[in-house]
Amino acid sequence: MVSASVPGMATAAAARKQDGPPAGGYKPLDFSRAPARKIIGGKGLIVGHFALTAGALYLYFQNYKEVHRDQVETRSTMMAITPLLQAERDRAYLKQLRRNREEENSLMANVEGWKTGTYKGEPIYKTLPPDTLIKPIHNEYFVHGSGKNYNEWNDILLWQ
Repeated sequence: MVSASVPGMATAAAARKQDGPPAGGYKPLDFSRAPARKIIGGKGLIVGHFALTAGALYLYFQNYKEVHRDQVETRSTMMAITPLLQAERDRAYLKQLRRNREEENSLMANVEGWKTGTYKGEPIYKTLPPDTLIKPIHNEYFVHGSGKNYNEWNDILLWQ
């Protein structure tokens, strides 16, 4: 409660006047539709579409022969170099098999009766001719390599 006896304080009896509408009321709100401003009409859009399509077709046919020629060249180079790459990969594979065989010979040199490429002196595949290449499983192929080499090969295999 505000005391009137305190100097400098207004009395509680003085009431303020509440705001109200202006005399004559507020002006009416405009709810009418305001259409968007047209920049390009329907006919202009159709003409623009056909002009853009014609320009794109012109550029496409200008570059088609060159792109097709480049694709043929790329395919030709891949077909030409693929047998060479395959031969190099096969050669590296056979070199690794020879290294594995030599490593097995050096590891088992002190074991009596050990014959490389057999299991306890018996051939693993008895029905195959002796000069047949038997592809080893992956762990056997990488047995004398580092784990890093096996992991790199395995990662490449998984991404194919």
